[in-house]
Amino acid sequence: MPMLSTMPRARKHLVCLSNTPYYHVVSRCVRRAFLCGLDKTSGRSYEHRRSWIEKRVRVLSSLFSIKLCAYAVMSNHYHLVVKLAPDEASNWSPDDVLERWTALFRGPLLVQQYRAGKSLNPVELDTLKATVEVYRARLSDLSWFMKCLNEPIARKANAEDGCTGHFWEARFRSQALCTERALLAAMVYVDLNPIRAGLASTPEQSHYTSVMARIGKPEAANLPDTVSNMLRSGELRHTNVTIRPLMPFSNDSTQTDDSLPIRRDDYLTLVDIARRVRRRSKHERINPALTPILVRLEVSRNQWQRAAIAFRDHYWNGDLRLKRTA
Repeated sequence: MPMLSTMPRARKHLVCLSNTPYYHVVSRCVRRAFLCGLDKTSGRSYEHRRSWIEKRVRVLSSLFSIKLCAYAVMSNHYHLVVKLAPDEASNWSPDDVLERWTALFRGPLLVQQYRAGKSLNPVELDTLKATVEVYRARLSDLSWFMKCLNEPIARKANAEDGCTGHFWEARFRSQALCTERALLAAMVYVDLNPIRAGLASTPEQSHYTSVMARIGKPEAANLPDTVSNMLRSGELRHTNVTIRPLMPFSNDSTQTDDSLPIRRDDYLTLVDIARRVRRRSKHERINPALTPILVRLEVSRNQWQRAAIAFRDHYWNGDLRLKRTA
């Protein structure tokens, strides 16, 4: 009987838009020192780094054709749930693509000359068109998104710590979310991270999370000076980008490709019920009002409890290890 290969699979085989556009992403710090939070040994606080990550991920989501569904910034790692939207990038004009790319990178001389208004000959224009298509593909690619997120954070942290070397444990880990129930369970799991870690007792106290941004806390939701501050610090080049909102929920009657498969109030109820189960008792009874949501997801109440508070333990091959309800 042939042996199954245990070699790691290439990222291009793990991220497949023909199967799903949704992914749960985790990136972890390599050091015993903190990415964020308070180091009790040295007494040094790294709390300010949480805003580095939150602000940069919101800006990158606005530059890339990648929509942000959920996020949580923890002490030595962070979680994202994203939707890849390459069709959005395919509709950008060449100038739109170059505007977005050169907000992050200077680009080759030919791109700089074009952006400065210099006339190009036909051969140079053909080269520019090919370059634009390369950038268009990168701006819808999850690996490039994570590269543009992690590398600048690592450089800033190393400079602040006065050291060199690896800052992140490895390349990011990604999980495809192939069903609605996997997507929603992953989002709830991510939003509950600070509560599981004992950093907050309620969603509205969970700083640097998407649930806090959705509830409407101005420091998380609006990020009013983020772009201007990043331009002044040199983290961004000249750009007119505005912060893209988190991916919206569906309304009471319709769901589109641009919205999540659940209403806002239903989602916040799922988060709150899972939070109560986690904080009080794993056997606590789920509100009967949630039954229609769980029936649609084909998940029982007990199954939802387990998935929401321990998503990664129940994740398998794009879905959850759950039996469908009768």
